[in-house]
Amino acid sequence: MSIPLLKLQRAVKHYPTQAGTVHALDGVDLEVGRGETLGLVGESGCGKSTVARVAMRLTPLSAGRIEFDGEDITKREGKALQSMRARLQMVFQDPYASLNPRVNVGRALEEPLVVQERGSAAERREQVAWALARVGLRPEMAVRYPHEFSGGQRQRIGIARALMLRPELIVCDEAVSALDVSVRAQVLNLLLGLREEFGVSYLFISHDLSVVRHMSDRIGVMYAGQVVEQGPGDAVWHRPLHPYTRALMSAIPRARPGAVHRARTVLQGDLPDPLQPPAGCRFHPRCPEATERCRAEAPVLRPAGVQWVACHFA
Repeated sequence: MSIPLLKLQRAVKHYPTQAGTVHALDGVDLEVGRGETLGLVGESGCGKSTVARVAMRLTPLSAGRIEFDGEDITKREGKALQSMRARLQMVFQDPYASLNPRVNVGRALEEPLVVQERGSAAERREQVAWALARVGLRPEMAVRYPHEFSGGQRQRIGIARALMLRPELIVCDEAVSALDVSVRAQVLNLLLGLREEFGVSYLFISHDLSVVRHMSDRIGVMYAGQVVEQGPGDAVWHRPLHPYTRALMSAIPRARPGAVHRARTVLQGDLPDPLQPPAGCRFHPRCPEATERCRAEAPVLRPAGVQWVACHFA
């Protein structure tokens, strides 16, 4: 069996505050294979962006392990971390906030090459022109500043910057959520085209299940800092096993009148307080199928056919 490109093992991230400890992640296990897209979905506040930040080593883990291409990078620092980051890049949710307003786009795209000490000045300019053209922008736009572009163009610039070092994995954290529908479709098709051309892998984080289905080979579902279900995209979409996944799927609007729809599952209440997560299964306060066992015993992620699910009764 091939070694996964990215692997999180029992990843834990807690934030100490004056009010107590925030349990952002608790025992997350995820894998992304070569040339594969793993879609990660869940409500706002469930820990998706924290997964992105710890995978990129922008935030240190409280416990657990991160492997990249079979190597433990959990404690890697300095030059060793810098060289690894050439293979692992990120597209942020807000393209304007991720670009320096005082630096033109050409310099912003050239910076990764400067940091990694790649190429001469002329070669770096050629690479900038290539990256802009590859994402559908004219090379002469390199002299413009971020405020001179539309939201969709800025997101394309973010993708171009992620491509500058020809990475093996790109983490997309809500990369299209701020875009209108037409621009969103263009950016998604661009990402799919880049995967076909360069064989790049994606950790694609979104709250939009339809977008995740369009992009992903496998889907992971998060709730309150834990992965509750993961598996092949079609299996999770058509045969969700966890009650929370079924509730998410039932909430997707259906565009075809007369089509057979899933019965709508309406969840009561909100996500649990990350300062005081409930005992047992974290979903039990909202689960219509919860029993005493759910309140007392936390389920573990276990195989169920082609999927993995954290539910006592799946």
